[in-house]
Amino acid sequence: MPVVTLYWDELERLVGVDRKTILENLPMIGCDIERVYDDHVDVEFFPNRPDLYSVEGVARALRGFLDIERGYRHYDVKKGDWKIYVDESVLAVRPYIRGCVVRGLKMSDEIIRSLMEVQEDLHWTIGRNRRRMAIGVHDLSKIKFPLTYKAVDKDFSFVPLDFDREMTVEEILREHPKGKKFAFILEGKDRYPMIVDADGDAISFPPIINAEKTRVTEKTTDIFIDVTGFDEYVDKALNILATMLADRGGVIESVEVIYPDKTFTSPDLSPRKMDISKEEIYGLLGFKPSDEEIRIALERMRFGVEKIDDKIVRVLVPPYRADIMHEWDVIEDIAIGYRYDRIEPEYPKTMGIGKSHPWNDLRDVVKEIMIGLGFLEVITFTLTNERVQYDWMGRKAEAWKDYVPLMKPLTEDHTIVRTDLLPKLLEVLAVNKHHPMPQKIFEVGDVVVGMKNRLRLACCITHSKANFAEIRGVVQAVMRELNLDWDVEESGDQAFIEGRRADVIVKGKKVGVFGEIHPEVLEKFEITNPVVGFELDLTEIFDCGYLL
Repeated sequence: MPVVTLYWDELERLVGVDRKTILENLPMIGCDIERVYDDHVDVEFFPNRPDLYSVEGVARALRGFLDIERGYRHYDVKKGDWKIYVDESVLAVRPYIRGCVVRGLKMSDEIIRSLMEVQEDLHWTIGRNRRRMAIGVHDLSKIKFPLTYKAVDKDFSFVPLDFDREMTVEEILREHPKGKKFAFILEGKDRYPMIVDADGDAISFPPIINAEKTRVTEKTTDIFIDVTGFDEYVDKALNILATMLADRGGVIESVEVIYPDKTFTSPDLSPRKMDISKEEIYGLLGFKPSDEEIRIALERMRFGVEKIDDKIVRVLVPPYRADIMHEWDVIEDIAIGYRYDRIEPEYPKTMGIGKSHPWNDLRDVVKEIMIGLGFLEVITFTLTNERVQYDWMGRKAEAWKDYVPLMKPLTEDHTIVRTDLLPKLLEVLAVNKHHPMPQKIFEVGDVVVGMKNRLRLACCITHSKANFAEIRGVVQAVMRELNLDWDVEESGDQAFIEGRRADVIVKGKKVGVFGEIHPEVLEKFEITNPVVGFELDLTEIFDCGYLL
């Protein structure tokens, strides 16, 4: 999840209240406060609210929540005389493009910083690391319209941002820091997307890098924004940026995007209308707020309320709310706007006697054993991706049969539910390799294999002399403490070095694996020291009940 840095001077000015009030209410709009400093606060928002990745978006939300400025805000879009022609050659490469012009900005350090930060956060979240959507911001005064969006070959050249010499597309992908980082998006292509102006000069090579020619500086007053990609998230990202800059006093002008067979005008900042069932509201909330309470709650969350009758509430959804896909999303905002602290808790109508689940009892025993052996517990995300779980580990798996993919993942890093703990532990070691050695970590947690929950235990040890004998000793100690008879067989797990790996056998069944992690696996995770580890399937050994 993105961490957003909010500077107190601009946040207090934009919201109109002091920092004490802001700190008290930030968690109420759905964020975690990470760190508080004298000059700024770091907060973390869920990926489903990309409109809150900027100080402008947070200020807008807080002003509504604090009853300073409630309700839907209308954003004017002046008709502009700006055109982008889309050449047929680019349609098979990166087909979507939208744009807008924002005039009358005073590009201070804080606005440039905020714009750059929200741009990168949008790239990472809804842009799926620029694959799905990428943004370019340019100084309008340095561009000659109309623009053409087309595909070029690898020899096309221009001066990329942060460089002082012309480079071909091929050189940029091979030598430029951004080119090397994002070349994977265009891998296998023999033609590349490019936005050129009326003089034939490149202004952007999406999704890689802008041209140095259109760099935004403190002297910039008018900017042009292009967004390219593959689906409707192009429009959503543009709306977030346009409304953010409008909140800073910018005047938005439309851009006409002309395809071979159709024409679009962007941005479209008109509200989307949704009818919300009152019966659904009452059912999900668990109580019946009055019509006025529903209206106030929605207006606090910056929705417009067009109509309330006996059956439905018709709301106007702001154009920057990329997360509103279902009426339940609106009902959740009604609960937030009503304020959770006003909802009175009730005892359940059906009484019962609570007791710990056998799953948790086993988890506690295993934790105590591992801590007693000198290991440090870590807790990692249950969501991961095929690359880390299988490709980097040298393993293979089949969707649904072996692992559960997400229907609508928010980022490329979180596309499946984890099936193994070891890859997650290697990720932890990778980001802590600068810390003192040895490092000994473990995790006991859930995985989902073949659409069924399993309880697993995994551990890793890394230092310059980590070896098979060391990890065998740990496995032996764990099995002794769990009072288990066990044996080993030669393993074929490609994540480990051949001849230095073994399967754990209990009552004739394979229940785990241990050994020395293969150097090719370590190279993928960018780990420099040897690593040994094991993973045990506890639900294969113990009858610890079923966990939903």
